[in-house]
Amino acid sequence: MLEMGSAEPRRFGEGRPLRPRGCARLSSDESRASVVCRVGTRLCAVPLDQVVETMRALAVEPLPGAPAFVAGVSIIRGAPVPVVDAAALLDGAATREVATRPGRLVTLRVGERHVALAVDEVLGVRAIPAADLRELPPLLGEARGDGVAWLGAHDDGLLVVLEGTRLIPDSLWAALALVEASP
Repeated sequence: MLEMGSAEPRRFGEGRPLRPRGCARLSSDESRASVVCRVGTRLCAVPLDQVVETMRALAVEPLPGAPAFVAGVSIIRGAPVPVVDAAALLDGAATREVATRPGRLVTLRVGERHVALAVDEVLGVRAIPAADLRELPPLLGEARGDGVAWLGAHDDGLLVVLEGTRLIPDSLWAALALVEASP
């Protein structure tokens, strides 16, 4: 694509900031330590500084009125924690029951709260170069509200980088507070 007044073509993402609003700024020579996970045939990552722990999948109780990508609530370390189904988040709709498939939970710290991300497999910690990350194109701007912070490449495949602070809407946190308060 050519810019007005420019004779040089631009590559995808070139010239765009490397961070969406609300995310830490990275210079192009930095890398970000992230936990990389497999979700179906896709790869996703979450910044390591948000990860509390990974564990085998636990029982998930549905939460009425939750968005389609929220599988429900699990009791983790004695507290109810919302569980986001990464497959449903990335596919845009719930495709299968979290409880019926083997996998892992990645517990994330979101301010003073926790949220668990249900994934198929945790591949490990990787340093993802900032130069490989791109802000979402304007056409995909709505995905920003569903936890997607950046797009990148990892081993020649698409890598979706999630931001924990965007995974759960405020209305769901309020509903979960009611669940915690009930006897």
